Amino acid sequence: MALKRINKEFHDLRLDPPPSCSAGPIGDDLFHWEGTIMGPSDSPYSGGVFFVVIHFPIEYPFKPPKVTFTTRVYHPNINSNGIISLDILTDQWCPALTISKVLLSICALLTDPNPDDPLVPEIAHVYKTDRTRYEATCREWTRKYASEYSNYIIKKFILFAF
Repeated sequence: MALKRINKEFHDLRLDPPPSCSAGPIGDDLFHWEGTIMGPSDSPYSGGVFFVVIHFPIEYPFKPPKVTFTTRVYHPNINSNGIISLDILTDQWCPALTISKVLLSICALLTDPNPDDPLVPEIAHVYKTDRTRYEATCREWTRKYASEYSNYIIKKFILFAF
């Protein structure tokens, strides 16, 4: 069941990708994908290219995929390990959701954080008390970790390190 659904979603993604997002299998493993999210233009992440890894459980679509950022992101709902606090990835998951909808929800989270239910309380505090500093830090991290050049260097390092 899972493999059939994952294949269908991959086919649908290739035919009609969501705006500013892409995803697909890493090698031949259909249960392990890499996704790309372009920083939303109406956010301090604008211009950034963010990578996520997606692991589909055997029980998919009855259990949610595990999605984590591999690009560092300054955000109250994303921790330093790339874990994302998003209800549809946990208790609000339903089988009608697709990876396309998940990627769009992550894009929306970048634009509209939920500081009242933070994964990183310190960042949520900055967001609530000093929005200018929060956005400046987001832009700095985006430039440092999610720019095209930074991603190129990181991928080359990983490629040559192993």
